[in-house]
Amino acid sequence: MTDHRDTSETHELVRIPPLGLPGTLDIPRAARGIVIFAHGSGSSRLSPRNIHVAGALRKAGFGTLLFDLLSEEEADIRAHVFDIDLLSGRLAAAAEWLAARTAAQRLPLGLFGASTGAAAALVAAAGEPKMFKAVVSRGGRPDLAGESLSGVRAPTLLIVGGHDPDVLALNRAALEELDCTKRLEIVPGATHLFEERGTLDQVIELAQDWFLTHLH
Repeated sequence: MTDHRDTSETHELVRIPPLGLPGTLDIPRAARGIVIFAHGSGSSRLSPRNIHVAGALRKAGFGTLLFDLLSEEEADIRAHVFDIDLLSGRLAAAAEWLAARTAAQRLPLGLFGASTGAAAALVAAAGEPKMFKAVVSRGGRPDLAGESLSGVRAPTLLIVGGHDPDVLALNRAALEELDCTKRLEIVPGATHLFEERGTLDQVIELAQDWFLTHLH
């Protein structure tokens, strides 16, 4: 994988307040916006799939922030992994922290969520409609966002694997609840983690197009 630090105007190992959650912030020159990543249960800022997607988004001109949504102590408590309100609050805190940084000022913010992280992204977008301008969900659990779905105003793209039938059904139901610019894209042959050859590349292409269109 190409070392993205060579093309970034900003590359920092950061700590997100108030808990000092570790993360990596990269902002390329003339960035179009910044995408905050929300990883799924059992994952972290070191998710290889999210790192791969983030690298591709930077090549398209977007900054990226990958950070741990929970501290090590919190992550040991299983209930916290599925506490969507807690996780969405961490995303909002990260966005506020970004807005105060000189390199990120005036740049629109988007969200890229996977699995439970997608639910947290949707709840955060509903709670902060002026802050988040676009959302992409990869293999997400939007059903866990509950009543917040109808409050999402940011254009939202739901990406699901064609061989992930249970999650596909949940996303189809969630699509009906969303009252915003929205689309459901099914990646043929992909299972929940998009491990099959070429499937994650299709996710990247869809996410790039969505952010290029809506994150401005």
